[in-house]
Amino acid sequence: METSVSFSRDMDDEYEKLIRRMNPPRVVIDNESCKNATVIQVDSANKQGILLEVVQILTDLNLVITKAYICSDGGWFMDVFNVTDNDGNKITDEGILDYIEKSLGPDSCFASSMRRSVGVKLGTDHTSIELIGSDRPGLLSEVSAVLTNLKCNVVNAEVWTHNTRAAAVMQVTDEETGGAIIDPERLSLVKRLLCNVLKGSNKTREAKTVVSLGATHTERRLHQMMFDDRDYERMGEDSSDEKDRPNVNVVNWHGRDYSVVTIRCKDRPKLLFDIVCTLTDMQYVVFHGNVEAEGAEAHQEYCIRHIDGSPVKSDAERQRVVHCLEAAIQRRVSEGLKLELCTSDRIGLLSDVTRIFRENSLTVTRAEVTTRSGKAVNTFYVRESSGYPVDPKIIDSIRQTIGQTILRVKGSPDESTQAPQESPTRFLFGGLFKSRSFCNFGLVRSYS
Repeated sequence: METSVSFSRDMDDEYEKLIRRMNPPRVVIDNESCKNATVIQVDSANKQGILLEVVQILTDLNLVITKAYICSDGGWFMDVFNVTDNDGNKITDEGILDYIEKSLGPDSCFASSMRRSVGVKLGTDHTSIELIGSDRPGLLSEVSAVLTNLKCNVVNAEVWTHNTRAAAVMQVTDEETGGAIIDPERLSLVKRLLCNVLKGSNKTREAKTVVSLGATHTERRLHQMMFDDRDYERMGEDSSDEKDRPNVNVVNWHGRDYSVVTIRCKDRPKLLFDIVCTLTDMQYVVFHGNVEAEGAEAHQEYCIRHIDGSPVKSDAERQRVVHCLEAAIQRRVSEGLKLELCTSDRIGLLSDVTRIFRENSLTVTRAEVTTRSGKAVNTFYVRESSGYPVDPKIIDSIRQTIGQTILRVKGSPDESTQAPQESPTRFLFGGLFKSRSFCNFGLVRSYS
């Protein structure tokens, strides 16, 4: 049976290569026709997952997609994106433009691997750990402490929380070798201890830990993990503020056998990726789409069918699509005060910082941990554990402990005017904590 599946995959790959040679992808990058954005047009033979791959490449470059036109009806795929950098400027960096053209053009390799591995990047210089469990105050601190005690260094990590659930993808290295952890017994111990932390006292929801040497696309995996964990299911009385909830609507366009999804919500970076990722994981195909950001609001519209060719068949399925898209939009919404830490990386840094947060009654709602050339650049979104606004005096105290120039409050009015202060040497080297390591294309609007 396994041999038959492998043979089928090989045949699919050869067929895709043939189609690609006959119809190579074409990328046109235009910096002249639009006044305030770079226009990127991608034409290619159509196949399942291609839209997500294109959006993912643009998103990974931190490009802001202000408008998009999507058309993949039939055997051909055509997308047009208006993109800017984070400051609202056109993309003029030749290195970025060349990367886009090579990644999406005829020399790219994404077409042949699309069906099996959207978002998968191989790598063996670190060990990947995926965690899913019930959220609670101090969870990241406890996870980080376990990894430190096991002599694992967290080099990259992303943590999301949504609807009482927490998910994380962490990349760790061995403290002694600086490479991936490969000892099976040690990996088993890491998995077991982390799973115990995730379970906590909650016996009603499953906790899960996966350890591997392969690297996945972090944000895509986080969406998949939380979707599989059914974080979109509303728990009892929904206490979220109605005005903050995305406006998602799904109706059937019977004349064309499409289901039309319309979304209005606050605009933010990576919104398009989050929505396309979820539709793809739910086995829906986008045939047409129109995306536009107007000021602070985003308006997106998609004509979709299930991968089996059918539109949404029932009210229950419609409600599930609505709830899943709401969850996809809200997972990345950053609740709380934004703190940014930048200092020399060292073993146990994440554990020390998050322990200080926990001891000051702060809980982390989202985190991005990166290591660049020996420097730790970490972003945390924190709120008071009891739900009240964060007391500025607590933040001042934490910054005094960690170092005013090491930990900054992002977005505060006085951020750029704060005088540099000496950083606590003991914090930098970990000695302080050694004893306590723990364009609108006119869609018909007359739907029924």
